[in-house]
Amino acid sequence: MSQLFKQEDKRTHYCGALCTADIGKTVTVCGWVQKQRDLGSLIFIDMRDREGVIQLSFDDSTPKDVFDLAFTVRSEYVLSAKGVVRARSSVNKNIKTGDIEIAVTSMKIISEAETPPFEITDNTTAKEDLRLKYRYLDLRRPALQNNIIMRHKIAMVAREYFYRNGFLEIETPMMIKPTPEGARDYLVPSRIHHGKTYALPQSPQIYKQLLMLSGFDRYIQLARCFRDEDLRADRQPEFTQIDLEMSFADESDIMNIVEGFFSELFERVLGQKISLPIRRMTYRDAMEKYGSDKPDLRFGMPIINISDAVAGIPFPPFSDALSNKGSVRAIVAENGAAVLTRKEMDKLTETVRGIGAKGLAYIRWVDDVPSCPFSKFLGEGDLNRIVSALGMKRGDAALIIADKDKVTLPVLGQLRNIVARKLDMIKEGFEFTWITEFPFFEFDEESGKWVAMHHPFTMPLDECLPYLESNPESVRAKAYDLVLNGTELLSGSIRITNVKLQQKMFELLGLTDEEIDAKFGFLVDGYKYGAPPHGGAGIGLDRISMIMCGADSLRDVVAFPKVQNASELMSGCPAAPDPQALADLAVKFTDEE
Repeated sequence: MSQLFKQEDKRTHYCGALCTADIGKTVTVCGWVQKQRDLGSLIFIDMRDREGVIQLSFDDSTPKDVFDLAFTVRSEYVLSAKGVVRARSSVNKNIKTGDIEIAVTSMKIISEAETPPFEITDNTTAKEDLRLKYRYLDLRRPALQNNIIMRHKIAMVAREYFYRNGFLEIETPMMIKPTPEGARDYLVPSRIHHGKTYALPQSPQIYKQLLMLSGFDRYIQLARCFRDEDLRADRQPEFTQIDLEMSFADESDIMNIVEGFFSELFERVLGQKISLPIRRMTYRDAMEKYGSDKPDLRFGMPIINISDAVAGIPFPPFSDALSNKGSVRAIVAENGAAVLTRKEMDKLTETVRGIGAKGLAYIRWVDDVPSCPFSKFLGEGDLNRIVSALGMKRGDAALIIADKDKVTLPVLGQLRNIVARKLDMIKEGFEFTWITEFPFFEFDEESGKWVAMHHPFTMPLDECLPYLESNPESVRAKAYDLVLNGTELLSGSIRITNVKLQQKMFELLGLTDEEIDAKFGFLVDGYKYGAPPHGGAGIGLDRISMIMCGADSLRDVVAFPKVQNASELMSGCPAAPDPQALADLAVKFTDEE
């Protein structure tokens, strides 16, 4: 039966913090029952708190009322137990307190528990939907507890590092004016101003730029951001970013301060050193070599352009691509021919068709000489020339895509990752790289317009300014991303501070004067009163937590996450609002899906 929690029941130590140095001490621990084992004259209870597990021991030396109480205890009961730390007769090497136990002298049941809907252990077989419905129980599992604690440590190191480097933590508004930033806004109707809405911020972008205009020089915030977009394994509708901005700084200043942060973070939290400076790669080089602006550099397998080697070969996929100003490119899977059988190649052909390619050609070097399915189109010496261009050796396999570069490069980029996983090529560790000089514009096929790849406040490279109107496709930006193991951790840029240039960028993006004034007028006005050069970045706290924890999904590092359809299974969010609340807001829902 549950009893009141009193002064004498308060813990003196966390369960998982006890060690052999505490042998002989009288301690009080509080926590949840992981397991109770009744061996007749002996009872053992594994008690769990956020720091770990300790074994409580009850034997013939235990007061009878305490022993009898231990017999009634069940999983997930909340206990307060007092006793003496002693060495265990049989060591459990699977837990950090496995050398010791507590010989209990007094105990109190603080709260009883019903049988939970699933076993609260790291090796639970419960489906994720059930665990998310009872997230407060799922969060008791040691793996998730460790993830959330790791996330806290990352946030703590971030604050300490940036404070020490002169950054000021300043909060920006959570209810802002709707402005286009790429994804859809979450809108908040105003009760006072009927017909108008606030938006939840997709990022603090405009406000942090205004803080630079205000003279605060260095800004930092652990900012909550909201984006109404389709979810993936690495996306949530609400997320946290370590947001920063610096005045009187260029790209190298921001990169240096960020590199210092990650160096300190990995050393303090994981005990691992990062090699500085972090390598830098232009967007163009990343796409040409790895087919992605987020390349995973834990393995090689770069993309090779073999257009010259296959020129003149009458194999239709090759000749058609080259005649249409495309290219023929390939990746070589070293020692991959045995695994990448013809059957596997057929599966990969279907895979690449699903991501935009017309098909897949390949070469396998299994026996004394290489072979390929398109050999009937090859003349004497053609295959040897291709193999030489690819640098292949016996045991290798080459996978070839022929099309326009906008197809060949990203398809081979995805194929590179797929093949690396199949061949177990991805080594342990952390591989960082900066991606720089992104295109300023990208063409949106749906609207038929040029749009900003990052955002419209990004500064173009100085040498590209003359080509803004005449050749927008060639314009590169003072924008940079930090990539770790194929995941984008940070995105940032130097900002436009010249009013006329900012006006020109808005016009090139198809905004009228009225639209510019309505959406960004307050920012443009601010730049008329003296603007320092500035730039910044946003670091994804959720993503870096996921990678440092070795988690598979952001849901494993967010305390109360949403699922694929942006709902929360535990609380039933989102939910239908009270009709009176809608009436107060002058809002009506339609019956349309």
